[in-house]
Amino acid sequence: MGDFASINPATSQLTSNFNSTSPQELAQKLTDVCLAQANWKRQPATVRASALAKLAAGLRMQKHDYGALITEEMGKPISEAVAEVEKCALACDYYANHAATFLANREIPTEASTSFVSFQPLGIVLAIMPWNFPFWQFFRCAAPALAAGNALLLKHAANVCGCALAIEQVCDSVPALAGLVGTLLLSAEDTSSIIEREEIAAVTFTGSTQAGSKVATQCGKHLKKCVLELGGSDPYIVLSDADLDVALNACLTARMVNGGQSCIAAKRLIVTQNHYAAFCERFTHQMEAIAMGDPTDEATRLGPLARRDLRDHLHQQVLTSVAAGAKILTGGQVPKRPGWYYPPTVLADVRPDMPAFDEELFGPVAAIVCAKDDDDALQLANHSTFGLGGALFSRDKDRATALARDALQTGSAFVNTFVRSDPRLPFGGVKNSGYGRELGSYGILEFVNIKTVYVA
Repeated sequence: MGDFASINPATSQLTSNFNSTSPQELAQKLTDVCLAQANWKRQPATVRASALAKLAAGLRMQKHDYGALITEEMGKPISEAVAEVEKCALACDYYANHAATFLANREIPTEASTSFVSFQPLGIVLAIMPWNFPFWQFFRCAAPALAAGNALLLKHAANVCGCALAIEQVCDSVPALAGLVGTLLLSAEDTSSIIEREEIAAVTFTGSTQAGSKVATQCGKHLKKCVLELGGSDPYIVLSDADLDVALNACLTARMVNGGQSCIAAKRLIVTQNHYAAFCERFTHQMEAIAMGDPTDEATRLGPLARRDLRDHLHQQVLTSVAAGAKILTGGQVPKRPGWYYPPTVLADVRPDMPAFDEELFGPVAAIVCAKDDDDALQLANHSTFGLGGALFSRDKDRATALARDALQTGSAFVNTFVRSDPRLPFGGVKNSGYGRELGSYGILEFVNIKTVYVA
């Protein structure tokens, strides 16, 4: 029996065992990654770009195998799992094409004969990653970090060890990248001792706010740069002049992506009073049309949750919200079937001080909140400790754009569509949703030394 187990969420059956990384293996990994990075940082932009393009090709070539592995380990419907791998390839291609521009010296006119800003890699980045997007979460940080000349050590979630090893394997399959990504199979308790090691230059973490706070404390103690992408309770605001068809379609898509197990899923659907009754009725009807099924079936839209404890916690959040006055419009019952399934569930009459409003619901549960008017809707949206993403729906695009820019307290604000990450755009949050940015031109600058060079 290994230290880590991979259990199929659809069947509750054990599929694989993995042994934790021994102290000797850890020492060798650190040595190998440091040596690989020392060579990699000296490579010209053209070499790095070519390597990332080959990595993208390798991901696409094996997308069905990797998709099947994702589905087996954390239950994502196979169509979404394959799409996740394709998105990783897209990120690699993006930085292959644009990293040289992002990292080019920037001249700054001063009294000097020459003065400019140069961007140099920091070294080894420790990536502490979650299970919900086991490939994308890593490549979202790895593509820009590698393009900048860094290397990475991956400490993945315990239930997706197979994905972690597959990621290392696909990176090693590109000769120029061999040794630049090392996998550490360690417990959360063991991770803090890795952060303090002198070989680690920086840390990127995606996960819960509570765990992120501990990582930030450890990084602060040892003066390590860190980027935190933490929890979210994204508000989707249906303003009084919204096109209800547009809002309903976007809210449904955003609530059900990855079975609701996404930091930027639509968590709180805040609907103005004039739309509230119709929205509740139509949204509930749409949720009831989604059937739970085998995640290996291409037609399945909702698979199981990733772990039993996650399913049980979600159900308790529903029960506690109902006890506090929320109303179940559909779902809300744990099904009697193998696996860790939870039905599409709609809670209405949700308000502050309920788990469905205050906490992150990580699963297929929609919380609908009634707002008196547009001003009240925005106040309710910002009445949260989280600030990752959010969306507004209105027929007046100019007004909605101004509200998205100025009023919504989030790292991303989308108008008349659902929130998503995009390699071309920076991604991250404010408040308890973390700090720092991934993706876009800003993401590649998180793990570089922004160095001033001044020549008299």
